[in-house]
Amino acid sequence: MSYRSKASARKKRAGRRLAEAVIHIRASYNNTIFTVTDGGGEVVLWSSSGRCGFKGSRKKSPFAATTAGEEIGRKSLEMGIESVSIRVSGPGQGRDHAIRALNAAGLKITSISDVTPIPHNGCRLPKRRRN
Repeated sequence: MSYRSKASARKKRAGRRLAEAVIHIRASYNNTIFTVTDGGGEVVLWSSSGRCGFKGSRKKSPFAATTAGEEIGRKSLEMGIESVSIRVSGPGQGRDHAIRALNAAGLKITSISDVTPIPHNGCRLPKRRRN
């Protein structure tokens, strides 16, 4: 890919205006990651606690999730996104604080769904060790 095509792709992405989007929040034990996608599932924006300047064990804090949520909310409003559907995944501490930050940023939240993968029995465990 040449330099010119990269620049045009960047301009094309920056110039795109959306009315509604889906925000995926992945709240793990170590970090909180935000991904904004359009209706087709293409990534438009992303942010995380680590990208906002938090390092080490502070990345997993609720304050870090709030900061990243405020940043992604501000960027979404700049792109023209007004209403969002939120999908939250993972057991991390920043789940609720991330949603509150998006609401405080001025985005209209249409739905919140928990898409954390839950095992339904899964694979059979290995047999017990004999002594």
